[in-house]
Amino acid sequence: MSRIGNHPIPLPAKVEVTTKPGEITVKGPLGTLTQHHTDAITIERDGDTLVCKAAGEEHGAIHGTVRALVANMVKGVSSGFEKKLTLVGVGYRAQAAGDKLNLSLGFSHPVVHAMPKGIKVETPQQTEIIVKGMDRQQVGQVAAEIRAYRPPEPYKGKGVRYADERVVLKETKKK
Repeated sequence: MSRIGNHPIPLPAKVEVTTKPGEITVKGPLGTLTQHHTDAITIERDGDTLVCKAAGEEHGAIHGTVRALVANMVKGVSSGFEKKLTLVGVGYRAQAAGDKLNLSLGFSHPVVHAMPKGIKVETPQQTEIIVKGMDRQQVGQVAAEIRAYRPPEPYKGKGVRYADERVVLKETKKK
């Protein structure tokens, strides 16, 4: 049995939930998210909380997964998610221009990353990028795509890294 799946999900005041068999829709101040799930899991509203129930013991893993996805949907439509990236390196810069992110990462050409629908990007400083959105998976995916252009290298630590990431530097070869 899933321990995570048994925890109730508290609903903020401005969040509306619509459930159908195999589907849940969460609507809040930031937008609407829909998630499909297996029929073995039922999601019921109990006052101002949501409760996920599995059809049997054999559905424990998907029980916890569905509960976590629904909890992330509720948090996403009410407050949203954000990932912070930092650029480390001489001449590495970022500039947000509408739904595009212009990056100078030491290549001979600038890198332009187009943001998908529902994702906003900010650059408070030239070496700082903030990716915001209501879908946690999409925010993480966009941040990973930006980081993949120039991941931190192990000798000097130059590259695009998450704000909370620690890069372990290698020692250079000695004679």
